[in-house]
Amino acid sequence: MSTPTRDAAGTVSAEYVLTAIREYSQSENPSSFLAVNEGNSYFTLPDRPGVVVYRPAGSHLIQFGGPFAPDESYEDLLLGFRAFAHDKGLTVSAIQLQERDARIYARHGFTVNQVGASYAVDLTTFTLAGTRYMQLRNKISRALRSGLTIIEADYEQWAEGVREIDRLWLPIKGEGARPLEYLVGQTGGAMQEHRRLFVGHVDGELIGYVSYSPVYGSNPGWMHDLSRRRPDSPAGVMEAINKAAIEVFRGEGVPWLHFGFTPFTSLSDDREVEGHSLGFKWLMHYLWENQIVYPASTQLAYKEKWNQSLVLTEYAAFDGKASIDGFVNVWRAANAM
Repeated sequence: MSTPTRDAAGTVSAEYVLTAIREYSQSENPSSFLAVNEGNSYFTLPDRPGVVVYRPAGSHLIQFGGPFAPDESYEDLLLGFRAFAHDKGLTVSAIQLQERDARIYARHGFTVNQVGASYAVDLTTFTLAGTRYMQLRNKISRALRSGLTIIEADYEQWAEGVREIDRLWLPIKGEGARPLEYLVGQTGGAMQEHRRLFVGHVDGELIGYVSYSPVYGSNPGWMHDLSRRRPDSPAGVMEAINKAAIEVFRGEGVPWLHFGFTPFTSLSDDREVEGHSLGFKWLMHYLWENQIVYPASTQLAYKEKWNQSLVLTEYAAFDGKASIDGFVNVWRAANAM
């Protein structure tokens, strides 16, 4: 893999970043494919392999994950990116750091706190048998009896229907809802060939879809990413589509299905990093209990339906003290504010 220069940081190709997240998966970030989203910016150093992914927001550069880099250049990229931000009069805040990232960032003077968790299912032992999953099985059965047909689809053949569902889906989320970016995936574009799309239709009319992104590292597989449906779709459509995808993945020998990051969930005292902010810790618990910024309990309830067997704590990091302004700008970068 060729290494772009620091001066070319803004023009690093998505293909370079894709190679980096494939080859340098030490962070075990199940959401790493989001690094190639359109609209991201990239920072590199001369003769140092790897890349930092970020977006500017307010007075901050919001970094996604830790550097996607080998051990020998990881900390150089971390410190180089911080210096790059300081040169511009900006501050680094990072989101979706994994545990390994979190400890390294704390060692370099960042304040690091839990911010949520991601979840995954071991497909080698997956089952929906038993009374615990009776309600889910019944919900899927009702959706299928409504005439629902589920297929793995070519995106270009269904792109118009996907865009129409996207248009209709947003109002379901409530008045003033905005489409999230950065911390969720995309459909279409140059990277679509690496994703997989499963759709549900009734007599050829698309009523729901789930997009899956590749996951690398020691728990490889696919990540259940965007999932959207028509407002008038039958209950159980999304569950039926995901169950059909699971059956395909299991047939292929895929070991893991990831469900991605959910803010404010699975917070635990024993997972905090040394030097964390007590005030920020309180805020995360408050946001979980009150569901103000994000409907985390709804998202978690959907994910917990699928017999989760792996929970990965995710962290936020702030250059210096924990910063409410930095955290607000995380959500601004994600188009949530």
